[in-house]
Amino acid sequence: MQNSTDARRSILCRSWWPRPAARWAVAWLAATAIGLPALLVAAEADRGSVVTVDGSSETGFRLLRNGEPFVIHGVGGTADLKLLAACGGNAVRTWHLASVEPPAEGKSFLDRAQEHGLGVTVGIWLGHERHGFRYDDTEQVERQRAVVEAAVRELKDHPAVLIWGLGNEMEGPSGTGDSALVWREVGHLAALIKRLDPNHPVMTIVANVNPAKLAAITAHAPAIDILGVNAYAGAAGVGAALREHGWRKPYCITEYGPPGPWEVPETDWQAPIEPSSRAKAAIYNATTKAILADTARGGPGDEPPRCLGCFAFLWGAKQEATATWFGMLLPSGEKTLVVDAMTDAWTGRWPANRAPVLRQHDVPLAGRRLKGGQTVAVAVTYKDPEGDQLTYEWEVVKESTDRREGGDAEARPDSVPGCISSADDEGRATVTLPATPGGYRLFVTVRDGHGSGCSDNWPFFVNP
Repeated sequence: MQNSTDARRSILCRSWWPRPAARWAVAWLAATAIGLPALLVAAEADRGSVVTVDGSSETGFRLLRNGEPFVIHGVGGTADLKLLAACGGNAVRTWHLASVEPPAEGKSFLDRAQEHGLGVTVGIWLGHERHGFRYDDTEQVERQRAVVEAAVRELKDHPAVLIWGLGNEMEGPSGTGDSALVWREVGHLAALIKRLDPNHPVMTIVANVNPAKLAAITAHAPAIDILGVNAYAGAAGVGAALREHGWRKPYCITEYGPPGPWEVPETDWQAPIEPSSRAKAAIYNATTKAILADTARGGPGDEPPRCLGCFAFLWGAKQEATATWFGMLLPSGEKTLVVDAMTDAWTGRWPANRAPVLRQHDVPLAGRRLKGGQTVAVAVTYKDPEGDQLTYEWEVVKESTDRREGGDAEARPDSVPGCISSADDEGRATVTLPATPGGYRLFVTVRDGHGSGCSDNWPFFVNP
């Protein structure tokens, strides 16, 4: 679902290790000083990681990283990597090459991932026909091939590389997604990557699955090693669907989370109703456990495992219908109850400090049409598991009118100043409704002062 139209300007210069001649000079000096083992260590670092897919459809599949089994406990997004590792995550997925380019604190994203023991599915964005890319345009196709080749050559030996993520929903987020033109080119690029880098598998990522799409991938892109599937309300059932449709290679759930804005009930003015923070945490937890059940023998139907793991969406925050729908972190950076739920799913333990939990709410304006200018008293009750003092931030925001397809970037709607007439430190507030007719949402963001928080919202409409 994540999208980018940024043109690729340059390829990441590796800061993790000197250039080839310098590498061996450093290794020789180290070996001279402390013996042959140092030379062998340097040579090992020079090779980077080796990741393979082991098994078959009859025996089951597993991912091996440097010879050791590796079940993906991952997220999509590039936010706080230290927090991710502390919560039990072991992998990150990006969508486009620009994500691994910009250095932070003098280090590349891949360097920082390696420091925290995280493997990276390096996303290589492929053009979408709905954005104007034409797979029958030789010039566009050749430019894209050149970008892919240059990136793989430059990044393939970095030890943080786990998998190549070739494209994201380039078949289109709707329709059958079985274009032979698209999938032949994906197949060409997958074969190119495998020739350049035999040490990392290639995964292509699609929006849900259907028989026609799977048949097209099988026929035109046989070099693909892993199928990545983005799914939300139906994420837990993807494995069964793939078996039913005859897919015989391993798969990974590459995006999942709460039901999307396109999958939930709406108000009568077409505002999607966002699941509560508590409901979202329960969904992430249950879905993660259901997906990971197919990574072990004795999973669904006692069949051989086909799943290599999953990447939850989104490690960070993003405007999509609302500013909080998919964000596992608040826009201000605090971890939410979703992160706590993921920690339990990954490790079997809840974190020492947990986010506040919504217990009840009294929000009379929720889902209603009301007269502008009137005041409404609202109240929420959140429980902090550690008894931390909570703070409450209330805000009225216009309903989004910039709704896009397939995760394309959306503008955040304006906040409406002056609507919170009063608020206390116990979760009570008085809201003065805007005078201008239209759709709005009341948000409350609750923080515990120790790096955890949550947010909930309720849509309402001001009548003319």
